[in-house]
Amino acid sequence: MRWDPPQVTNTSTELRPEAGWDGPYYRVRTDGFEASFLPNPDEALDEVCNVDTEVRLPDGSRWSATIFTVAEVSRLMKRWEETGEAAGGRSFWCSDGLIVRDPGIREMVTVITELLASGEFEGAFHHLDDSV
Repeated sequence: MRWDPPQVTNTSTELRPEAGWDGPYYRVRTDGFEASFLPNPDEALDEVCNVDTEVRLPDGSRWSATIFTVAEVSRLMKRWEETGEAAGGRSFWCSDGLIVRDPGIREMVTVITELLASGEFEGAFHHLDDSV
């Protein structure tokens, strides 16, 4: 079943999400989805640059991605140059990875909203088993 997202704007100040902590998860509920982020416990939410995310859509489907900032990908690749991982830092990959420009949960929620509105969400996120 394909979900038809509501009309959205490009300004994150108009999202008006409901958000808060639920155990180790930071959950954001909007009119169009619920996103659960798993940031490091000591990380400021506006500085999150590498986070596992699960999104639930109104049709009950569940989707996942690990969201990275461009700067975080660069940092990891530089570290891997020294450790020899990922072809000596010459490559970066992960299954269901999504790269965003700016850090922070609010920015990531804006990106999710825009991906849903543009129809690109299903290409960026990995569909999970809905029976859980």
